[in-house]
Amino acid sequence: MALTGILLAAGRGRRFDPSGVQNKLLQTLANGETVIAASAKNMLAALPRVLAVVRPGDDKVAALLGSLGCEVRVCADADLGMAESLTTAIEFTRGAEGWLIGLGDMPHVQPDTMRALVATIERGARIAAPVYEGRRGNPVAFSAYHLPLLLALEGDQGARAILKSHAVSEVVVDDVGVIRDIDTPGDL
Repeated sequence: MALTGILLAAGRGRRFDPSGVQNKLLQTLANGETVIAASAKNMLAALPRVLAVVRPGDDKVAALLGSLGCEVRVCADADLGMAESLTTAIEFTRGAEGWLIGLGDMPHVQPDTMRALVATIERGARIAAPVYEGRRGNPVAFSAYHLPLLLALEGDQGARAILKSHAVSEVVVDDVGVIRDIDTPGDL
């Protein structure tokens, strides 16, 4: 079974910089990599195919992701919410056997964690989510069974409603990256 990675990178990052001048995905981490490059490299290390979704006009992020080996799609209606970006990616990769859905502002998730989530789907789970010290995090893997529900998503909650209403196989991990995102400059 081959799952497709989806890297959501179409948000505006208003909590990071309310003025919109600084793109948080292009900020540099302590190791010298940009947030989005680290997120993409980790996912690419775990999956053979990664589709990244960016917002219109975010040419720097799109070019960087493309140069790293991601397929890149622009979500024309990204400002309508995360669900719009997610449905754009799911529609484009409709033939996949499942998806690992990650967030561009979570650069610390380890490839081994992603592999464990994929393996859980390959063993028959329909949804797999990581849990670190009792807290559920991201990325989340879905089997193709949930294609109709994923395509029906709306708003800015992403797939949260699906997780609340369906069985989730929790994968306990020793990876704080699954609960650590970049929301403010202090998070860098």
